[in-house]
Amino acid sequence: MGRIRIETEIQAPIDRVFDLARDIDLHQSSMAATGESAIGGRTEGLIDLGETVTWRARHFGVTMQLTSRITAFDRPHAFVDEQVDGPFGAFRHEHRFAAIPGGTRMTDDWRHVSPLGWLGRFVDAVVLDRYMRRQLRIRAMAIKRAAEHAALAGTPGVGQPPASAAPR
Repeated sequence: MGRIRIETEIQAPIDRVFDLARDIDLHQSSMAATGESAIGGRTEGLIDLGETVTWRARHFGVTMQLTSRITAFDRPHAFVDEQVDGPFGAFRHEHRFAAIPGGTRMTDDWRHVSPLGWLGRFVDAVVLDRYMRRQLRIRAMAIKRAAEHAALAGTPGVGQPPASAAPR
């Protein structure tokens, strides 16, 4: 099983950060490099408990589809999405949010099981862990930029595309 944990401190209110993390439009713009687009279920706006989204994206030169469902939801403290159908044996992505002085600490806790037994574990160790860590950082930085930009501008920030999706 692969596990990645990333903490990001964001100078914006917890409600804003929580909503940006579940914003389908922001997700699509932050993952533009992979051509990721929502093609089924909830395809725009804010995803909620019980809803699914089907993504199509190009990873490692291959176009893939993945459907995930929001299986837990505690606004503005946490939500969980899990794979319903897709290339992983399974995945669970816990998004947690805590108010801290000056803003919010956002924690991504990603766990996945690769298919194909020992071959999948080998791919995890050699390629997938680093690739998924980078993807999660790109998303976190897009949420941070959108939330902090909205805080500076005094606007809600939800649904606004980030200035850039490059990782730190």
